[in-house]
Amino acid sequence: MAERIRTIILKEGLPTVAVARARLNTELERARGTGIPALKVVHGYGSGGRGGTLREAIRASLRKRRKEGRIRAFVPGEKFDASDPITRQMIEECSDLARDPDFGRYNEGITMVLL
Repeated sequence: MAERIRTIILKEGLPTVAVARARLNTELERARGTGIPALKVVHGYGSGGRGGTLREAIRASLRKRRKEGRIRAFVPGEKFDASDPITRQMIEECSDLARDPDFGRYNEGITMVLL
């Protein structure tokens, strides 16, 4: 069975925002080139308990990529459940998303992306 959702762990090694954004862009292109329809981006919540700089920067980058048409949709982990309309749209296009272990767990340390 072909891989349908690729997980990218951006928080690994505590990268700077610039390094994490560059890796995100590389992984978006790699997934697109191999036909992967969705990504699970693990950016972490932030060790200070207030929400991390990395999380906010990655989500800002994804908003920009969506406006540019480089991704079709994304949903923050805390909204990744059946009651969210964007999540439902994403699942219609990639049903494997509903089987992700974080589905319905309100995980603020991840963001799901539909290419």
